[in-house]
Amino acid sequence: MEAMTCAHRKLPLGTLIKVTNLLNARSLVLKVTDRGPWVANRLLDVSMSAARRLGFIGAGLAPVRLQVVSYPQASGSPVGQALVAQTHQ
Repeated sequence: MEAMTCAHRKLPLGTLIKVTNLLNARSLVLKVTDRGPWVANRLLDVSMSAARRLGFIGAGLAPVRLQVVSYPQASGSPVGQALVAQTHQ
């Protein structure tokens, strides 16, 4: 997979997160597109392309810091519609 994507257990699909490799300070913004990882003590699964750019493709694992950049918009939900209605008043 060449996309800049990742899997997270709980963050909403479509969330953009900044992932920083704490060993080399490389960082990327990735989009949560899947659920996982299902291995204990792991926060995130990243695509091969993301792992390569973050510098841990050989090691397979690295300590990282996650920062939410943005959450997906709730375009079809009543909450999302109410928020849109409020911004146009």
